[in-house]
Formats: sequence, structure tokens, C-alpha cells
Amino acid sequence: MLGENHDLFHEFPEYKDRIAELKAADPQFTGLYDEYHSINDEVERIELQIETPSDAYTEDLKKRRLHLKDEIYAILRKVARNGALA
Repeated sequence: MLGENHDLFHEFPEYKDRIAELKAADPQFTGLYDEYHSINDEVERIELQIETPSDAYTEDLKKRRLHLKDEIYAILRKVARNGALA
């Protein structure tokens, strides 16, 4: 929604430190993180009407963002449960 912050640090404040650790130590996580934020930035530009693609394209972006968020959350939970980054 317009005006909502979907940055991962806002989405998962309880995992703020873990996100930073994983970004520094895990290239796969970093790739997911970067892709999530790239898509999120594009969605924000669309919501601000800086870009005006089709509704179908926008919905596809939002679905991809949600899928990435789910993947990232699963990694965060797994690492928190195991207590290690590996």
C-alpha cells in the first residue's frame, strides 16, 4: 500500500541484527536481499506514480516481492532456530 515501508528491516525488526549478519556472511541471502529491495524500490516508484506500468506487471512484482519475503523469512527463522549462520 502507498506509504507503507516494506524494507526488510521494517518488515522483520526482530531479525535486524540477523539480517545484517547474513548479508555479510551469506552470498545467497545477499542475493535474495538485493533482489527483494530492487523489486520493492520499483513497486514504490509505481505507487508514487513515478513509473506507470500495467496493473498485471505491478501485481506480478508484488507477488515476486512476497515470495522473496517468504524465502527470506524462512532463512531467518532457520538460522535463529539453529543459532548459527551456516
